[in-house]
Amino acid sequence: MKTYKLEQRTPTLQEYTRLCDSVGWTDFMNYDVAETSLENSLFSVVIMDHEQAIGMGRIIGDGAIYFYIQDIVVHPDYQGKGLGQEIMGSLVDYLKDHAPDKAFVGLFASGGKESFYEKYDFMDHSPNMTGMFTVVLKNGQGE
Repeated sequence: MKTYKLEQRTPTLQEYTRLCDSVGWTDFMNYDVAETSLENSLFSVVIMDHEQAIGMGRIIGDGAIYFYIQDIVVHPDYQGKGLGQEIMGSLVDYLKDHAPDKAFVGLFASGGKESFYEKYDFMDHSPNMTGMFTVVLKNGQGE
């Protein structure tokens, strides 16, 4: 019997931290500012198994031209059950209802996960466009 429930809400900081840690993102996250990031989400979903968050996904951006799908996570104990598809389906539905014509929707796929996102019409546009990013690193003193 399915006990999973998709909720249209932002994950709590505790849920977010637990899920990110579960997929090995601990060293890449700055949890000191994560709560502000979560509060600034345009749209989020959380999948619950009873009282436990087991998956999440967010849309961030300016809400007008630029939208980014972010933090698609399914706890490893629950992967392979179609929950990632449920998360992406909800996010794509939101975009269909709220993003204007010609809106740019981006995401960064973890290595090996590209085919999952291709099902939702995301594609690598190289060599015409190159996805690029940088990460701001500050010394241990918080400069």
